Amino acid sequence: MLISVVVPCYNEEAVIARFHDHVVKEAALLGHECEFVYVDDGSADRTLFLLKELAATDPRVRYVSFSRNFGKEAAMLAGLRYASGDAVVIMDADLQHPPELIGRMVQLHAQGHDQVIAKRTRDGDRVTRVLTARAYYRLINRLVDVELVDGVGDFRLLSRRAADAVLSLAEYNRFSKGLFAWVGFPSVTFEYENAVREEGRSKWTFGKLLNYGADGLISFNNKPLRAAVYLGLLLLAVASLYAAWIVGSAVVNGVDTPGYVTLIVIITALAGVQMVMVGVIGEYIGRIYYEVKRRPHFLVQSTNAVPADRLEELVR
Repeated sequence: MLISVVVPCYNEEAVIARFHDHVVKEAALLGHECEFVYVDDGSADRTLFLLKELAATDPRVRYVSFSRNFGKEAAMLAGLRYASGDAVVIMDADLQHPPELIGRMVQLHAQGHDQVIAKRTRDGDRVTRVLTARAYYRLINRLVDVELVDGVGDFRLLSRRAADAVLSLAEYNRFSKGLFAWVGFPSVTFEYENAVREEGRSKWTFGKLLNYGADGLISFNNKPLRAAVYLGLLLLAVASLYAAWIVGSAVVNGVDTPGYVTLIVIITALAGVQMVMVGVIGEYIGRIYYEVKRRPHFLVQSTNAVPADRLEELVR
């Protein structure tokens, strides 16, 4: 069996050589052939140079370099396209995904699981981050059409048929955590303690995490649009009751001039609600806009690999 290890990279020059040493050491214990597919996501440092050096010394190394930074979602998609293994392991290059777990993943895959998912514990995280994550997953699982699990990310093994299923989903706005859950297939999850990042700082700023969370909320349901309809009906009902109360009060007590403050508050509140709803609708329309243009998910600047589908054609 051929195992493909897919590694998205962005400005990882400080750690990429060390990561490769670790993953090669673990691969030697598997008893299977391995290939290593590194995807350089438009790095501004020497990451690509180091990947080319690795490819020159290790024939199992494949590298794919983008023309610019397209994001981790595009990098994972490229890695899956260029991986030709019977099973594909996706992991980060910063050693926060321990290479020592690859062997366990392969063993669980051999038991018939198409997805072997590594779930990191929250041990050591700040209390505020733990509470925020719990609240987010509790909310999102009430809304989205798939189940998302706290602590489960991209670190996983996919069988060939599971990887092909993910590749068949050609949508431009990708939320891989949801796509992995959507394709299904027999899966198993195990926990691990998240390792400390050895070099550099995380690329995930608060703003990026916020946008990523919004992507997850919008990508797998239309409930915000349905909520806009229900909220509109609720406001209409409240306005009708208020109008009936005003008319009734005028009939019983005579005409009274409505309060200026009340009027301003109502107008401001309704304007705010309308802007929020327009923003929600705009998010969906924007996604449709990107989908219909059918632009490629990424552009390859240089590579020493052949996409898996092209490889099958060449063999024939």
